Amino acid sequence: MNAQKIIQIENPRETVEIYLPDGRTYEGMRNTPIWEFMKALPEWDAIPIVGAVMDGELRELTYPVKKDSNVKPVNISDSDGSKIYRRSLVFLLQASFEDVFPEMELTVDYSVPSGGYFCRVHGVELLSTEQVERVEARMHDLVQEDLPIKREVVSLDEARAYFKTKHYDDKLQLLKYRNKPDLVLYQLEKHRDYHHGYMVPSTGFIKVFELVPVEEGFILQYPRRSTPTKLLPMPQYTKLRGIFHQYGDWLSNLGIGSVGTLNDAILDRGIHEIILVSEALHEQKISDIATQIANSKPEKKLVLISGPSSSGKTTFSKRLAIQLLTHGIKPFALEMDNYFVDRDKTPKDKDGNLNFEAFEAINRNALERDLLALMKGMPVQLPKFNFHDGVSEPGEVVVLSQDQVVIMEGIHGLNPALLPQFPAQSIFRIYISCLTQLNLDRFNRISTTDTRMLRRVVRDSWARSFSAQRTISMWESVRRGEREYIFPYQENADAIFNSALVYELAALYPYAEPLLRQIPFGTEEYREAKRLLAFLNWFIPIDQELIPDNSILREFVGGSVLADFKIWNHS
Repeated sequence: MNAQKIIQIENPRETVEIYLPDGRTYEGMRNTPIWEFMKALPEWDAIPIVGAVMDGELRELTYPVKKDSNVKPVNISDSDGSKIYRRSLVFLLQASFEDVFPEMELTVDYSVPSGGYFCRVHGVELLSTEQVERVEARMHDLVQEDLPIKREVVSLDEARAYFKTKHYDDKLQLLKYRNKPDLVLYQLEKHRDYHHGYMVPSTGFIKVFELVPVEEGFILQYPRRSTPTKLLPMPQYTKLRGIFHQYGDWLSNLGIGSVGTLNDAILDRGIHEIILVSEALHEQKISDIATQIANSKPEKKLVLISGPSSSGKTTFSKRLAIQLLTHGIKPFALEMDNYFVDRDKTPKDKDGNLNFEAFEAINRNALERDLLALMKGMPVQLPKFNFHDGVSEPGEVVVLSQDQVVIMEGIHGLNPALLPQFPAQSIFRIYISCLTQLNLDRFNRISTTDTRMLRRVVRDSWARSFSAQRTISMWESVRRGEREYIFPYQENADAIFNSALVYELAALYPYAEPLLRQIPFGTEEYREAKRLLAFLNWFIPIDQELIPDNSILREFVGGSVLADFKIWNHS
């Protein structure tokens, strides 16, 4: 008989091992911070590693390794890593700005194309280029000194007392709705603040950034995930900037400057007024766009609508059509999806999957030919794409009258190469997106991309029976298509519609929370869901009955009165 191995009590080893996804194993002393292990990796100095996933949980680099663990390094090219870097960069800016201009008040307002945050300064009309350069020089000094960014957990009373001394009224309002007894603060030298999420261990990690002066403030540039070690050229975004500032002024007039003030309104039953005014603003903007189109008749014959996923394009198109009808204009909806090339001609992405968002996935020649014929009043047999078989089939025959305008929604609507032979003066282009959203406070942004993802999670659940995990897993691919095919052409729009609603996250909360909580632990989607739930938890939920039945938000939560409204019935 073989000798039986004896099971017995042993003292814990002094060392622990980490196991990387590629099979590599590293050993070190127990309770060693994870970044000491990461520094031993050959790739440490390539793309900066700013965090790690340990046994399915995202961890800061300062987190001690207490037991043998599966570890995946997180760098700036990763979604989690880019957020850690940008959050740390904002804290570096906050500390540096306060060192240089302690009497001024800084707000990190909104994101800008090609990687950056627009920053607004209160207490002065305009910062000079020299003043902006002084702040940037201070930031570089702090990076050179490689100072620690310390994490501490404090009681809510201590946090409130500190924020009161700093006159951080927005944070004090936010903490009124904190349902946990403590709060994490980060410290850089004498500067302490709450930042929603993890940080890098020290300022030495934050090497790539630049401050770019603009008319109303400056832009804090950061590297994009696709170019983690360098900054992209800063494009012109004059039209978008105007929309951002217009919305900010509107929020200021409404007295809603942060999530805390929104929660105050909800509890004080002022939310009814906020919802009504928010929806009225949407209706006014849609009416203004319809008036622009009407005033350009008979020149404008084609309205192209484009925007990223979950912007509310469908509801917007229908509400625009209704407004056009009030001007005596009969809209006709032409579906760009019916102009897909046959499945065997559909291009593939780098992973070998069919890429339906590619420019080449549209039969542009057929689309342009049909539009030109329709504009001349000729009968046209439109195509009908058979999505089951992946082929284009003959559709209905259509003849347009002289007083009709074609409305077409599609991802490539702003790309001038879509219809190169079509008269440019006959096209009216509209860009729609959820462009601005209420932030937690003046240093903690809520990404409008997150708002769109939550919209889609909720809609996919009831409209497509998709789990939140499936929706989130597809989101990166969706975003990739937006960056390639939509965002570069934003400024080509004749009109921009901001579909954001100041109250929408409070309204989406009751729908999204149970869906996000169903995602299994340990998955990448779980970590994303955990992050989304963390910021949703700051909102007081509101009853769905308060959402008007023609709201763009109804496109995502259901119950829209416009669901059965067909634009093409008005030909």
